[in-house]
Amino acid sequence: MNKIKIKNLKEAADRIRLAVKNKENIILYGDSDMDGIASVVILQETIKSLGGNITAVAFPDRENDGYGINKKALEFLKSHVPALFITLDLGIANVKEVEIANSIGFEVIIVDHHQVLDSLPNAKIIVDPQQKDDEYPFKQLCNGGLTFKLCKEILGENLSENLKNSFLELTALATISDMVPQVDENRIFIEEGLRSLKNTYRPGLKVFLDILGQGEVVSGGYMKIISALNSAESINFQNESYVLLTNPSLQKCEELAENLLGKVTLKQFKIQQITQEVERRISQKPPARNASHNDVGGNETIIFEGDPAWKLTLAGSVASIICNAHEKPTFIFRKKDTESCGSVRSPKGTNSVEAMKTCKDILITYGGHPQASGFRLKNENLEEFKDRLNKYFNKV
Repeated sequence: MNKIKIKNLKEAADRIRLAVKNKENIILYGDSDMDGIASVVILQETIKSLGGNITAVAFPDRENDGYGINKKALEFLKSHVPALFITLDLGIANVKEVEIANSIGFEVIIVDHHQVLDSLPNAKIIVDPQQKDDEYPFKQLCNGGLTFKLCKEILGENLSENLKNSFLELTALATISDMVPQVDENRIFIEEGLRSLKNTYRPGLKVFLDILGQGEVVSGGYMKIISALNSAESINFQNESYVLLTNPSLQKCEELAENLLGKVTLKQFKIQQITQEVERRISQKPPARNASHNDVGGNETIIFEGDPAWKLTLAGSVASIICNAHEKPTFIFRKKDTESCGSVRSPKGTNSVEAMKTCKDILITYGGHPQASGFRLKNENLEEFKDRLNKYFNKV
C-alpha cells in the first residue's frame, strides 16, 4: 500500500471524530448509484460504531433533480442545521450549491473521486485524489474505495476484522460497478471483498446468495447483485438499495431483493428500446464521405440524442452501448420542458469532461470522469452545445 496519504484524508477523519465526540449533527448525502450508496453505508456504520449522531441520510432523485447536490435537497435538509454535511461520490462539481449550503449553515466535507473542474467548491474539507496538488499516486479509486480508506483513518486500530470485511464486500461491488481499472488497490479490494462476500453477515447481501445461489455468485453472478442494487431509484431522498443494505431483517431484505431483481428485467427492456430508437435515428442520417461501416451520423464527430420520454437513469447504459458500437463520444439526454439532463460515454483516449469545459458558459452543471460523465443545461442551448462539441472532437 502507498505510504503517501490522500490529501486531506487525515483532516477529514479528525473532523468527523471531533463531530462524534461533540455529538454534532451529521448528514450523509450520497450519489444514487452502487458506488455512492456503498460509500454512504460504509461511512454511516463507521460513525455509528463510534456513537456518532447521524441525523439524516439522503440521496438525490436523479430523474427529477439531476446529479449532485441540488437546492431541493438542501431545502429538505436545512432543518438539521447546524450540521456537518458530508457528500459522497458527488460534490466536486457543485460550486454554487456548496455556497448555498454554507449560507444555510452547513459545514461541508466533500468526499469525491470525480475529475476536478476549473474551480473547487468552497467546502471546509475536500478529499479527492484528482486534486492537482494531491500527491497520492493511485488516482483510479472508486468512491467506495476512497471512503474505505477514510474509515480506516477514522477508526484506526478500532476497525474490527468483521467490520473491515463487511466494508470490503461493499467496496468490491462498488469498484466493479463503477468500472474503474481493476489494478493496484482496486484489484486487492475486489479479491478480498468477493472472498468475504461468500460468508457475508450483511442480510442485504446474504439474501442475494440465497436467491441466486452461492455457487453462481462466486462464479460471476455478483454482476446480478450489482445490477439489482443499481436498479433502485431515489424517491423523497431515500433509496431502496440503501434500505436493503442497512436493514437487519432477512425477511424484509428478501422482499426488497426480489423487487430489485424484478426491476432489472424491466430496466434492460427499456434500455433496449431506447438503444434501438437511437440506432434508428443514426441510420437515417446520411453517412459521411468515405465512411467506414460504423462511422454513421453524417459529418458529426459525436452522437447527440435526446427525448422527453427517455429516463435519465437509463441514459448512461444507453450511451455505453452506442459509444461501444460506433466508437464516438455519445451524449444521451432526457429533454424536459426547459432543461435537459444527460449522460456521456466517450471512447478511450478522449476526455468528455475537458470537452464540456469548453462549453461551461452554457452549462448549468457538468462533470464526472473522462470516459463517463454527465451534464445539465437549458434547452435553448442544446444546438450550440452540440455544435461546440462537434468542433472540439473534430480537433482532437
